[in-house]
Amino acid sequence: MTGPNPARLVVLISGTGRNLQALIDAQALGQLGAEIVHVVSNRPGVQGLDRAAAAGIATTVVDHKHFASRDDFDAALAEVIEASRPDIVVLAGFMRILTPAFIRRFEGRLLNIHPSLLPKYRGLHTHRRALEAGDPWHGASIHFVTEELDGGPVVLQGRINVGSTDTPETLARRVMEEIELNIYPLAVRWMADRRLQWRDGQAWMDGDPLDQPLSWPQDA
Repeated sequence: MTGPNPARLVVLISGTGRNLQALIDAQALGQLGAEIVHVVSNRPGVQGLDRAAAAGIATTVVDHKHFASRDDFDAALAEVIEASRPDIVVLAGFMRILTPAFIRRFEGRLLNIHPSLLPKYRGLHTHRRALEAGDPWHGASIHFVTEELDGGPVVLQGRINVGSTDTPETLARRVMEEIELNIYPLAVRWMADRRLQWRDGQAWMDGDPLDQPLSWPQDA
């Protein structure tokens, strides 16, 4: 899906959009293999919307507070996304738990980045939990989204040493700057190039089932 007709990418955000900016920068350098055609936020006024606007990317706010239920919100969100005819949809700091109906609608096209070495620390407060456990390593994972929260097949991970003086805040910053901003554009490029695919409920890389996550930078 590269070349004259690059993959169409929709990015979902809720906040500052730092991972979104990494994708924008990779696209500007010709390294993404995809075109970001739409950025959608569930929160108005967030910095990520400004980042998209500065790059000339269409934006839409679908405010979850305006809907009576998760099902209603996800149905409206799905319609906005589908209107952009996406090949790939990525969650980039999108702080909503998606309904099964939404996930099934975009199955195989939906990636998430999670700030832990999955399957460790699904959910929130990952950096604090890693420190409390005394883990020597921490990092981030990219996975296909399935109906199991943070439980879909992990395709790519990067890790860093946990320092003796790290706090949840410093660890969060290090994971973002040293890992997340590097691995998300790479995974999107793999999908855009059809190296990374979803088949029969499983991740495949270069025509083979991906039995364990690839490691960044060793396997990149």
